[in-house]
Amino acid sequence: MRCLDKESFLAEFGAVYERSPWVTSTVFDQAMEDGLDMTTLDADSLAARFQSVFMNASTDRQMDVLRAHPALACGVAEHKLLTDDSRSEQAGAGLDQCSETEFVLFQEMNAMYFGKYGFPFIIAVKGRNRQEILTAFRERLANPFNTELSTALSQVCQIARFRIGDILDD
Repeated sequence: MRCLDKESFLAEFGAVYERSPWVTSTVFDQAMEDGLDMTTLDADSLAARFQSVFMNASTDRQMDVLRAHPALACGVAEHKLLTDDSRSEQAGAGLDQCSETEFVLFQEMNAMYFGKYGFPFIIAVKGRNRQEILTAFRERLANPFNTELSTALSQVCQIARFRIGDILDD
């Protein structure tokens, strides 16, 4: 990783946690306080620092991050509201190519999930297809709240890990 000042670091990594640049800002500030040379960090080390900030944040902040995530296979109108990363990730899993039946199923499951847990269904879609995602959706809808909250937080961190890897590979 090249040497970055805070502004450059925020520009480069600010979208790693969906619409939550405070995570990136905190990672940078903590690294500077620790006297860390950011150029020495690999993707796993940097992802671990991001994860630590996120997982040690208040429940309110964590919930804000969860709620910042978009619904899956959200349709043309809502698709425009996706961040570039989310749009690319969902397209990579084929969620932009749902049949009408799949689209309706995703909409129903998104509504059921949000109604039950109060945040959108979150899954790291990279390397998955629509059927795998739908299967996970069905399975996770049976989870109690605390189990699903833990799973969603973990999935947010996995998404961030993928995004950090993609940034550092470019």
